[in-house]
Amino acid sequence: MRQFSLREFRTRGSKALQDVPQGETVLLAGQQGPAYFLVPVLGDVVLQDRELRRAMAKASLRKSWRLAEEPGLAHLNNEEIDREIAEVRTARQSRKPE
Repeated sequence: MRQFSLREFRTRGSKALQDVPQGETVLLAGQQGPAYFLVPVLGDVVLQDRELRRAMAKASLRKSWRLAEEPGLAHLNNEEIDREIAEVRTARQSRKPE
C-alpha cells in the first residue's frame, strides 16, 4: 500500500497515482494522521461498493462494542437497556420548551 499526504495528492494527484501499481490501495494522510483510502475499482462497481459499505459498517460496529465495554455497558440485559432508554427520553422531554 502506498501512502501520500493529502497536500501532495491535492497538488499532483494524477501524477502521484501514475507510480502506483494497478490494483494497489493508496492511503491518504493529513496532519492528524490517516484520513482516506483510495481503493481501485476492479470489476463490478455496485458489488464492490456494497462490500466496502459492509466492511465499514462492521468496523463501526466493532468500535461501538469497544466503546460499550469500557464503561461496562456491553453486558446489559434487555430490562437494563429499556430502563436506560426510558431515562434518556424522560431527560429529553424535561428539556423541551412547552
